Amino acid sequence: MSSSHCFQNPPNLNSGIHGAGTIQELAGLSSYVTGSPDSMLALILISDVFGYEAPNLRKLADKVAASGFLVVVPDLLYGDYADFHNPKFDRESWRKAHGKDKACEDTQLLIADLRSKGVKSIGAAGFCWGGGVVIKLAISSDIQAAVILHPGPISDDEINEAKIPIAILGAEIDHLFPPERLKQIEEKLSTKSEFESFVKLFPGVTHGWTVRYNDDDEATVKSAKEAHQDMLNWFVKHVK
Repeated sequence: MSSSHCFQNPPNLNSGIHGAGTIQELAGLSSYVTGSPDSMLALILISDVFGYEAPNLRKLADKVAASGFLVVVPDLLYGDYADFHNPKFDRESWRKAHGKDKACEDTQLLIADLRSKGVKSIGAAGFCWGGGVVIKLAISSDIQAAVILHPGPISDDEINEAKIPIAILGAEIDHLFPPERLKQIEEKLSTKSEFESFVKLFPGVTHGWTVRYNDDDEATVKSAKEAHQDMLNWFVKHVK
């Protein structure tokens, strides 16, 4: 999370866009919930450092829910979002306070809650910081499929230990997860025959583009929509 790309173009949390869903408490987590409550197929979207209130993230949740999924966007940061406009914001202290192991444990409780309500199959997508949580879920086999979009740091060991179908969507302009690293990950995943993988590089966009695009940037919006469709296609294929 040290790359400056993590912090660019933060969402406007006061945009007035709140989405079609509702805020519910699931497994002790305040969560944005959208889609059919009767669906036995669920998707969990895990935010970047700017949190679950981001309007573009909620719009994406509504979009994929329209395909028949119950979609949950949990507040794994407990309202403590990265605030780089605050001169007193300490990045390192924030990072230490929001470890991905704890976030993974919280998500596992959420998964158990969903299963207790009748959900049979679950996928998870993570954006930047959230991708680090999703790769841990992919190792634990708590979910049936994973998508990681513009990842934060992912280790070789984590990739080697993954057990479920996984897709990774990366940006061409990304100091945190550059194309060379994406290629390395693709090569490692290609050797694993026990599950399907998909790796794709999106040209001309920067880290965070799938949820931090500006509506007036037509090229980035088009690329973000393509990534959203790739994510949805992956879940339709593997979460059933």
